[in-house]
Order: sequence, then C-alpha cells, then structure tokens
Amino acid sequence: MYTINNFTNNDDIRIVNQLGAFTVIEYIRDLSVMPSESLLAYYCNEMNVRKRQIICDLKEANITLQAGAMQWTVGNVNATTGVKGVGDLFGKALRGSVTGESAIKPEYTGDGTLVLEPTYKHILLVDLDDWNSSIVLDDGLFLACDASLKHKAVPRSNLSSAIAGNEGLFNLGIVGHGILCLESPCPREELVEIELKNDVLKVDGNMAIAWSGSLEFTVERSGKTLIGSAASGEGLVNVYRGTGRVLLAPVSKGLV
Repeated sequence: MYTINNFTNNDDIRIVNQLGAFTVIEYIRDLSVMPSESLLAYYCNEMNVRKRQIICDLKEANITLQAGAMQWTVGNVNATTGVKGVGDLFGKALRGSVTGESAIKPEYTGDGTLVLEPTYKHILLVDLDDWNSSIVLDDGLFLACDASLKHKAVPRSNLSSAIAGNEGLFNLGIVGHGILCLESPCPREELVEIELKNDVLKVDGNMAIAWSGSLEFTVERSGKTLIGSAASGEGLVNVYRGTGRVLLAPVSKGLV
C-alpha cells in the first residue's frame, strides 16, 4: 500500500483533464524560482506558460510511453520493451526509422502509479473512438497511450511530392480502441477542427497536428501548373481528401 501526499492535493497544482487511465495536472505557480529568474517566471505565468504532467493509473490500463518520458513510479509497476519477438523488433525499428519516432516505446504494466516528465507543451487526451479508431499524427506529438493501441507507419500517397515539400515520407498512425496522449504546441481551445465529407482541405505549411486515418494525405502544387503555383506564391501545399477530421494549429508550429 502507498499514499501520495502534497501532489494533486497541493494548492499550486490543479487537474485540467482526465480520461481513462490518464490525469493531466498543471502547475499554477512555480515556487522554485531564483531572483534572477523571477521576471521570466512572472511573464510565463501571465501568458499561461506552465508546467504540465500526466499521471497514469495502471489499474485502469497498461501504458505505452515515448522513450524517456517516465519520471517516477510507485507501487507494483513493471517496465517492458513491449517487443514480442525478433519480427516485432524489426518491424518497430523500421517504423521508427521512417516516422522519426523512437523505435522502442516501453510498456508499463501492474497496478501502481506512473508519472511522466513535466512539459511546457499542452497535453491533449484523445479517445480514438471519436476518430473511428484511427488517427494519424504529425511528427513528434506522440507521448503515451493505452498499450492495447497499435502503431503503424502511414506512407504519403505521393512520395515524390512529400520529398519536395520537406514533409518526410511517413507519419505515425495509431489504431484501435483506447486513449492517446499528445504533446501539442497549442491548447485544445485554439485548435481549428475541420470536418470533411468527401471534400478536400489544402493547407499551406505544416499546420495540421492530427487527422483521421481515413483521409488521403498528399503534398501537391497549389496550382494546376508550375507557372500557376509560382504566380500564386504558395508553391506546395498539404492536401487532405475524403471523409474525416483534421486538427489545425492556428499558427505554424515552428514559431512555438
């Protein structure tokens, strides 16, 4: 048996979201500030720049993490590689090499508590049932998920244009029924959600953070011809076709 005190019941910590095995906490104030850092800490607080953490209750589900995301555990918690054989290891290594994600994502089992490293990014909890059990992520957003969810490399429909657009060849896809945790450059309240029904969305820049696995994603010229693209000043755009949802950041993630 164990008891955790002065954590979620601390006056400087509040729970901002909870779904499945995951609880998201936010530090209202950072009390560990030296005088030389006080001005920066003041403006960070005014601009909602705060540390956030995820607490995982392993009694609810086994958890898969991004490598290096664990901060501490208490109780009956066991860490494994999540690799089920040589073939599985090869497949995960190959997927990691093409998606830019860590090849091996540790899996935590048991009935204790797992706490992740704090981050200044915004943490989104996503129920894959709301995405018809399939979602595709932009690079670097994955943080944690129910271990029952499956990971796969999703190729672009036109690889040559993806290379030309500097977008890479593959994205990380998550499929199944369960909860997914993402590290987002902006809060959920600012994300633009677009629902497509047999339609097309064109985005100038790397603004989409996630989209339905049912959508076809390509990188194309903004105009029908090279001259038209040059005249419009847009060049290549990211294109999403079909029926599904897209989450867009309101500003370029490169500026965050």
